Amino acid sequence: MTRIRLVASDLDGTLLRSDGTVSQRTARAMAAASDAGIEVVWATARARHSVGPLALSCGFRGEVICANGAITLDLAEGTPEITATVSIEITEAVAVMDRVRTLVPGVVFANVGPTTFVAEPEYAALCDHTDHQRTLDEMILEERLPRMGEPMVKIVARHPEVPGRELYRLALTAGIDGVELTHSGAPYIEMAASGVSKASALARLCASRGIAAHEVAVIGDGVNDVPMLTWGGAALCPENALPEARALAERVLPSNDDDGVAQYLEELLA
Repeated sequence: MTRIRLVASDLDGTLLRSDGTVSQRTARAMAAASDAGIEVVWATARARHSVGPLALSCGFRGEVICANGAITLDLAEGTPEITATVSIEITEAVAVMDRVRTLVPGVVFANVGPTTFVAEPEYAALCDHTDHQRTLDEMILEERLPRMGEPMVKIVARHPEVPGRELYRLALTAGIDGVELTHSGAPYIEMAASGVSKASALARLCASRGIAAHEVAVIGDGVNDVPMLTWGGAALCPENALPEARALAERVLPSNDDDGVAQYLEELLA
């Protein structure tokens, strides 16, 4: 039986409970795994600013793959330090946004940087706090994107009437060149630089540690987890996972509200 040296877990819908918190059981399991030499890595669509408070709430001091692989953070010192970014070229961003606007008239955009969130006013008007863990005051509003300034690591797009999953289907069917298109189950679609995914960031991180793919267990619940579920040696999902993730999982764990990730870590230690 292959020894698992690293466990990479999605956050929302997987490691986090439905109320967005890390349970005490999960916090204990992650700490115990680390003490036993099993590295736990968070892999999320979330941005840096919302990862820090989560880590503080449970004492997590590991590595975090953010923005679906476009940003990597190190929490060893207790605060999120950006260690790697992969940005989208402005010319690509312009072409992609024009393509999506033509494909689905009425779509609106936000551009995500390593530390900033720049949104068209119409995009911001559709958001509630849970969408991006930001209030309106924490967004920069621009009438037309892209905005020159901080490098762009992710484009997000949504429509006032078309649900995020349907918008993803339309964009996927039409083909959007120059970016990596994905969907995290949110009301919007997400685009990173071509070739960027949770899997690409995880592969780089593991290579730097001399960890092979077959020594990695991956846990995820959504479409944006599919690349790393395919890449890892062991693919798992919580009971509440979407069909795309469930189809790739060799094992289904209890749901995120039943601490499925914690249970798996406890089994590895046992």
